[in-house]
Amino acid sequence: MKKIIIAAILISMTTCYTIPAFAIENTNTTTQEQIKKKKTAKVTPAKNKYEYINLEWWKGFNDELLDGYIIKAIENNKDLKMATLTMDEFYQNIAMQRAAELPTIQAGFMPGYGNFTRKTHEGFGFPLIASYELDLFGKNHNKATAVRKLYEASVIDERAAYIAIASAVGCTYVNIVRLDAMIALQTDIVELRKEIFEMMNISNAEGIASTSDLVRANESYIAGVTDLTELKKERTKLLHQLAVLTGDSPNNIEEYSRADWKQLAYSGVIPEYVSSEIIMQRPDYMKAEKLLEKAGIDVKIARKECLPTINLGGGVLFNAQNIGSLFTTSNALWGLGGGIMQNIFAGGRIKANLKSKKIAYEKSLRNYEKVNLTSMQEVNDTLVSVNMDKEKLSKQQEIQELEQKDFSLSQLKYDEGVISKLDLNQKKENLMNVNKMVYSSQFDCMVDYINYYKAVGAKA
Repeated sequence: MKKIIIAAILISMTTCYTIPAFAIENTNTTTQEQIKKKKTAKVTPAKNKYEYINLEWWKGFNDELLDGYIIKAIENNKDLKMATLTMDEFYQNIAMQRAAELPTIQAGFMPGYGNFTRKTHEGFGFPLIASYELDLFGKNHNKATAVRKLYEASVIDERAAYIAIASAVGCTYVNIVRLDAMIALQTDIVELRKEIFEMMNISNAEGIASTSDLVRANESYIAGVTDLTELKKERTKLLHQLAVLTGDSPNNIEEYSRADWKQLAYSGVIPEYVSSEIIMQRPDYMKAEKLLEKAGIDVKIARKECLPTINLGGGVLFNAQNIGSLFTTSNALWGLGGGIMQNIFAGGRIKANLKSKKIAYEKSLRNYEKVNLTSMQEVNDTLVSVNMDKEKLSKQQEIQELEQKDFSLSQLKYDEGVISKLDLNQKKENLMNVNKMVYSSQFDCMVDYINYYKAVGAKA
């Protein structure tokens, strides 16, 4: 039986490296040392997604409806589902890159027909080929580590998405309740202005009030109705937004219940000052840290591109005219081999790649420093808003007390017949406008608290 001999099996590696004289400049020793200390800590996704949002903090509003909307958003929000899928996608990239560190084995089946030694034969071949790139310099391992850093960054992105959605639901809900309050108060103002206009109309007919006063009263009433319509429009749009955030159809907004606007309040404590270390809990800070680590690894990989590639390989070929005798030792041909490949000339590609990665590292370092600064700014901004808005609310409440006293005195004057009903109603409208201002500021403070929660990475 004549054998059909198929070509030899060669396996060669494609990595090249001559140990270069290049090195990473020590641009910021302190920053690099800080990163080096932390890079051993791996970031893993939370087993319970509610760990991301610190649900206990939201209980400070003492509102089960708000808690329910946040839970509904965590379960159904489409952006969160995409963030989780993105994280899973990066995890599969790790698996693919790790495979590059392992041997590969291929097998095949090759039936054939040929003319050998002036005779025509049929034959069958079954090649089995194995190859392995010896990772002597750790380049493939570095690549796997770099991909893992991207995966960890995607885990941090997932956490950031959960915090952002929870904050968006909270702010939207609070603003809807604010509009409930504004609409209720504005409705009372419109009714009062209508009454004032009707009284002014009677007074004008009797020659007591001028036509210009009547026109101004009418304009005030129409403006109040317009403002009320605008408030209702804004509330409907926010209800639509809340529906989408919770993964629901905007057509179902009539089912969205809210707390009584007079009862909603935050009972937690927001500190006046926090440690600057709190920014280290922020997702954007943690992500910038991971990307900086990844950029440093990319520089190592670029330097190792100058090293030679070492390949090991082997193969077995079973070849026979009869398929029944294919897998026999007499019909087997095997071989082992290896090779070292080194780039001698690549047109400057390797050196340019190294410089490019070093520049990318410098950009990541600058981004890390920028995120550090902007994180402190955002935390400080939210604390300033919290403290200043609380102070503003306190002053407005003092005005409210004074306005209430003024109205009470006017009520006594009216009861004694000193002032008219029209004068009393005007005083009442002033009190209502002050009440609107105070309630609006109370809701501003609650939005400030949510912004603080988001600024500190839900670790408030």
